[in-house]
Amino acid sequence: MTDSAPSRAAASNAASNANLWPASPSRRLQVPELLAPAGNWDGAKAAVENGADAVYFGLDRFNARMRADNFTVDDLPDLMAFLHGRGVKGYLTFNTLVFPQELKAAAHYLRQVMTAGVDAAIVQDVGICRLIRHLSPDFPIHASTQMTITSAAGVAFAKALGCNLVVLARECSLKEINKIQRQLAEAAPANELPLPLETFVHGALCVAYSGQCLTSESLGGRSANRGECAQACRMTYDLIANGEPVPLGDRAYLLSPQDLSGLPVMPDLIKAGISSLKIEGRLKTPEYVANVTRVYRQALDRVSAEAALQVAYLPSAEERYSLEMAFSRGLSTGWFEGINNQQLVHARFGKKRGAYIGKISRIEPNKRHVKLVIAAQIPVKLGDGVVIDNGDPHQDQGGRLYAVEQKGKETFVSFGRHDVDMSRVKAGHALWKTSDPELDKAVRQTYSGAAPRFKRPIAIAVSGSAGEPLVAIAQDTQGHQVQATTETLLEIAHSHPLTTQKLMQQFSRLGDTPFELSQVKNDLQGDLMLPVRALNQLRRALVEQLLSARARPRPWTFYPHASHRDLLPDLAASAPL
Repeated sequence: MTDSAPSRAAASNAASNANLWPASPSRRLQVPELLAPAGNWDGAKAAVENGADAVYFGLDRFNARMRADNFTVDDLPDLMAFLHGRGVKGYLTFNTLVFPQELKAAAHYLRQVMTAGVDAAIVQDVGICRLIRHLSPDFPIHASTQMTITSAAGVAFAKALGCNLVVLARECSLKEINKIQRQLAEAAPANELPLPLETFVHGALCVAYSGQCLTSESLGGRSANRGECAQACRMTYDLIANGEPVPLGDRAYLLSPQDLSGLPVMPDLIKAGISSLKIEGRLKTPEYVANVTRVYRQALDRVSAEAALQVAYLPSAEERYSLEMAFSRGLSTGWFEGINNQQLVHARFGKKRGAYIGKISRIEPNKRHVKLVIAAQIPVKLGDGVVIDNGDPHQDQGGRLYAVEQKGKETFVSFGRHDVDMSRVKAGHALWKTSDPELDKAVRQTYSGAAPRFKRPIAIAVSGSAGEPLVAIAQDTQGHQVQATTETLLEIAHSHPLTTQKLMQQFSRLGDTPFELSQVKNDLQGDLMLPVRALNQLRRALVEQLLSARARPRPWTFYPHASHRDLLPDLAASAPL
C-alpha cells in the first residue's frame, strides 16, 4: 500500500466525508450491551461465538466465584487479545471484600490487570474503588450488584467513588429502575449523561438482598463476600411455627428462588435505558453460556430492530426450551414485575429441573423394561436425561431414556434396567427432562474449532479519482477505524466500472476473519476501474490493520508514585499522647 501525496490528499478527503455508521432515524433507543460469564477458556469462547458484546471473568484471587476454574494473571494478555480481536470487551470481577493486609497484593493485581488492557473492574469493596482511583484516573470501575444499589442516591454515591457504571441490585423492579433513571436525569448537570446502569437479565437469584447474605458465613464459616458461598439457600428446611413443625408436603426448599429470565420484559429494559444486560453463570458449563447467550443475542437483535418496541416479548417454545435445558429451577421474571415471593419461591426443588415433560398417566409392565405412558408436552428422545418427581424432594430418581415410542398422543418411555426403582414410581408422578445430549452437541459446535463463527459488522468507505489511488476506510462498531490505499492507480472505465455492488462483492470476501461486511459507501468520482487483484490486496490490508488496532491494549493512565499505603491511616499521628 502506498502513501503518496495524492493518496494522502484522497485519504484526508475520505476521512472527512466518511459517515460509516449513520444513525437510524427509527432507532431512538440505545441497544444494550450483552454481557456473558466466563469461568474458563471454553466459557469465554462459548460467549464470544454466540454473540456476547462483553465477557466478565475472575482471577484466582479477589473474586466472588472461587469455585470456578477462573483465569490467572498470566492468562490475561492472551485472553484480552482474544476478546479484543473478536470485538468483545473483558471485565474483571474484583468483587470480594478485601482485608487491610491484602491491600498491597490487591494493588499489585490491579496494576497487572490495567497493563493487560482489561476494560473494567467490577468492584464491591468501597476501599478498592478508592484504591483504583488512587492508582489510575481513567481505569473504568463498575459498581457490583453486591454494593446493593437500589436508588438514585446509591448511584450518586458510586459516582462519587469514581465508578463509571452501576450494576443495580437484583431486587430492583422495572418501576424502580425507571424512577432511578428519571431522578438521575433530573439531577444531571446540563450536557452531562447520567451514569450508565446495568442489570442482571438471566440466571440464579439469591434469596437475600444482593451482597448482603451472611448465611453461609454464619452457618459454615464460608463467606459469600469472600467468594466461598455454600449456597445455603439451595438446601431443604423445616418450618417451625409456635414451637410446632408445619407440614410442608413437597415444599421443602423454602429459600430457593426460581431462576431469572428477563426475556419477557426485555423491551421494557431497553425503554428504561439499561446500558448492559448481564447473564449470571461463571460456575455454569460452557454449554450453558453458549445456549443462554445465543438466545438473548437473537432476541435482543429482534427486539431492538423494531422502530416501536412492543410492550412485552413472548419467548418462543424453542427459546424457553433452550433456556430450561441450559439450567433451570423454574424460570420467572424475578422482581422486575414487582414483589411476589410466593410465586418466585415455589420451594419444590433447589437444583436443576430442566423442561417439564408431563405426568405419568399409567404404567405398563414389560418382561424387560417397564414402560411409563405419558402425554408428553415436549419431544423426548433416546438418551435424554429424565428425573421422576414423586412429590418428595428427598427421593428424586431418574436416568437416561432407554426406549421411546410414540403412539398417537401417548408417549411410551423406558429406563435402563437398574436405573430406576419402579416400585417407587406411580401414576401421577411428574417427569422432567434434565439433559438433552443432542442439544448439547449442537451447542458445543457453535464454539468449537479455531475459526470465528460469530462475526461482527464492519463498514467500508472508498474514494478516489482517475489517476489517483483508491482510498478505503474501514470501521467496526466499536469505533476502530483504519485506512489503506492501493498501489495501482484508478483509471477511467469504458465498461464494468466499480459500482457499489461490485465493491460489496469484493470486500465481503472476508473468509475466516471475525468480520462481515455491513455496508459500503462509494465516493468514487466518475466511472472508474481497478484490477480485482488490487481490491483483494486492499481488503486484506484493511483486515490486518483492523485486527492490529483491536489487539492493542487500552493504554490506561497510571499515577507512577501512587501506593496503597497512601490510603492507610497514619497510626502514629492518631495514637494517644
